[in-house]
Amino acid sequence: MKKFLTIAAVIAFGSAAHAGCGKIETTEGTLKSFDKETKTLKVEGKDAKVASITLTPTTKGADLVDGLVGKAVKVDATHGKATIVAASK
Repeated sequence: MKKFLTIAAVIAFGSAAHAGCGKIETTEGTLKSFDKETKTLKVEGKDAKVASITLTPTTKGADLVDGLVGKAVKVDATHGKATIVAASK
């Protein structure tokens, strides 16, 4: 019984450690460049800092990125991976 409880506790704590934090960072600014090979965006924010963000297969708006270079964009990302890319108004 002790072994069962120990294993159950290890699994429970291990699962919690691998859970995502869910923090979404929003970057608004100008899309400076897009590298098609690495699928990396360079976005210069309103504070003049350049953020490097990677597209994933599930990124919404990824198909429109080529046409947004040099334009105002809004990018939501988690851990440097884009979830949404959209033109900013």
